[in-house]
Amino acid sequence: MRTKSRLICLNGASGTFIGVQAYGVVSQLRYSMRSKEEAAHADDATMQWDELAVRSTTTWTPLAMVKPATKWLRGLLRAGKAQQRTATKLAKVLFGPVPAKPTPKSKPKPRSKPVAKTRPTPRARPASDAVPSLAPFATPLSPPRVRKRTPPPPGKWLAAHYAPLPELGQLPGRRLPYFLYLPEKAPSAAMRSRGRPLLVMLHGCEQSATQFAEGTRMNRLAERKGYAVLYPQQSLRSHARRCWKWYDKLTQEGGGDVRLIVGAIEQVAARYAIDRARIYICGISAGAGMAHIVALNHPHLFAALGLHSGPVFGAGHNLIGALGVMQHGAAARADAAIDEVLARQPAFPRLPTILLQGLADKVVRPINQTQLVRQSVRVNRLPFDTVVTAQRLPGGAAGGRNPAHAYALHDYQVGKDVLLRVAQVEHLEHAWSGGDASLPFNDKAKPDASRMLLDFFASHRRR
Repeated sequence: MRTKSRLICLNGASGTFIGVQAYGVVSQLRYSMRSKEEAAHADDATMQWDELAVRSTTTWTPLAMVKPATKWLRGLLRAGKAQQRTATKLAKVLFGPVPAKPTPKSKPKPRSKPVAKTRPTPRARPASDAVPSLAPFATPLSPPRVRKRTPPPPGKWLAAHYAPLPELGQLPGRRLPYFLYLPEKAPSAAMRSRGRPLLVMLHGCEQSATQFAEGTRMNRLAERKGYAVLYPQQSLRSHARRCWKWYDKLTQEGGGDVRLIVGAIEQVAARYAIDRARIYICGISAGAGMAHIVALNHPHLFAALGLHSGPVFGAGHNLIGALGVMQHGAAARADAAIDEVLARQPAFPRLPTILLQGLADKVVRPINQTQLVRQSVRVNRLPFDTVVTAQRLPGGAAGGRNPAHAYALHDYQVGKDVLLRVAQVEHLEHAWSGGDASLPFNDKAKPDASRMLLDFFASHRRR
């Protein structure tokens, strides 16, 4: 009797795990003994397995030891398959589905020339034996449902790009495309003297800047409030799924896309009348991770920060590590990463932050928001006796015209300033709360994340 197994190492979302594949649990052992003349000069016998030759000089492994090993191998196999399924789902979220291999087309069989046949004239059937009408099957299908496009807000929608000047002796670098919304509404007297506030919006993976603007409906709100809105767009050359590389260590330290985004902000602020004391940045998912990195590396540029369903800062450092952070957070690394930022920038200013998270999010799990709260407390140096007010707002009917999820709000207040606001939305998955549900990664149920962000930003100016 024999047991043959093979160990396979797979990289999954939570790290490296081992799966086991067990084969042909039982097979017959064959022996071959040498001739008597050879046996006289041999020290032991040779045993031949089906595919593996094993030489033994003492005893055989009893069957009683093989059976427990078989059960152990089968248990590892089941655990490995379960983790493999989880890793596959997460990989599809970050990298997209793997395209199926095209099946080779079989050569068409040669057709023989049809032989003309004469058909007899069919006899008329009686009315009782009539064939049922085929009209229901011939009725054309109803046209596919087309998303009703709401008319765009009346402001200007401009497309441009930022291209940093190459250093002496170097070739031009990568360009960053971006879109800019400028409201039609005339600025108020205060805005005419100081300039318009600017909101920077960073999209998530598999989104474009235009889709992000339409899904969040941010331009419509910006028109009413008088905000200019900047939408940097990740290029397909940099990432095939338009993901911002928030997990890259060089990016976390202020390189990579961070310089391009800051360059685009400076370019817009120089070309248009922008209030430099009221520049805000926010994003969702990978865009939230990138917004956090930009704000931590350039805190004097922003008056406040908004993160929707974002990963914790300072961990990952590769694609597989990023999946682990999205599912399990960064553990002790969450505190260490912020301590490193504060050590590099001893005069780090306060950075008011609003965090929004869906409690049903399985892509970026709520553990990330918990650790982001810790990071924001450290960044803003909130004392232990900080006043925290909590309130819970009920939801509405799921099937009504205005569905709403229940959510909880926690405000961390120092004096009159709310330096940290934490919103936890029940039943919300990985989607923009209160967005246009006809577009991916948007949930039409309230609360309206766009309105919550602008309400929070309105109370903060950079000092």
